[in-house]
Amino acid sequence: MSERQPETFDLNGEYIEHIHLLSSFELGWQNINLIYELEPAGEMPETPLEQHMLIVCLGDFRANYWLDGKWKKQAYQSGDLIIIPAEQSLPKTQIDRQVHLLELFIDRRFIDRVVFEDIHLQKMEIIPYFKLRDPLIEAMALSLKTELEYESKVSQLYTESIATALSVHLLKKYGSETKEIKPYSGGLSQSKLRTIVEYINDNLDRELSLIELAEKLRMSPYYFCNLFKQSMGITPHQYVIKCRLEKAKYLLRYSQLSLIEICYEVGFPSQSYFTRIFRQHTQTTPKVYRDSF
Repeated sequence: MSERQPETFDLNGEYIEHIHLLSSFELGWQNINLIYELEPAGEMPETPLEQHMLIVCLGDFRANYWLDGKWKKQAYQSGDLIIIPAEQSLPKTQIDRQVHLLELFIDRRFIDRVVFEDIHLQKMEIIPYFKLRDPLIEAMALSLKTELEYESKVSQLYTESIATALSVHLLKKYGSETKEIKPYSGGLSQSKLRTIVEYINDNLDRELSLIELAEKLRMSPYYFCNLFKQSMGITPHQYVIKCRLEKAKYLLRYSQLSLIEICYEVGFPSQSYFTRIFRQHTQTTPKVYRDSF
């Protein structure tokens, strides 16, 4: 998944480099990507988009957009959002000063399959907005930024969980039609719950994705997440983390495996990520935990 980045030019037509402070595009993220950049002042040409693009403003600035044959002005403050749907274009834009931005890119095909049980929802289009406030989108973007700051490798299950929740939110709130996404209740059946719990525990040593788990039960990611949480009281991502930590505790106490071996045995992408998650949940490090026995 890649996204064409717009170029910026000053008033003399000289190219100005966009400074990407963080980017997930080189890290193999699936279905959703994030760029944290220092956007320069200047003018960007019209840029077609292949993915849905959500921009979170992290500073104040003014922009001019070339729309319908004339310039339209817009003032932004930190926390304002812009939504440009896939297969549309970011219009020619002038920005009056450099500003930090978070840019989220969501695969349009992923959104189409998130709630595939409802055919009508697949045909919904997302409406462009050039200024709005949405604390949920802002919080999700900042959460992904935090993960990217901490780790070069981030759980695919985590990023797909964010992408799923964000996709449903976009369809519900910014879709071209007002349609209610059909709620499911009652949780997973006992047989399906047993199947997915066994599958998770049998595959803790490798990367698990939300799409993979949902397809195991022939469900969409959205409905799988909802029903799993109703049954277990926590999300699939939280449950997988819980299982990995419990297995890690057992291996730390009863095996002679090194910390890095245990890290990979329970499916964490790096030892630093393993240590950070372990400390978050147990208030201690894997080494201190092992040394306490």
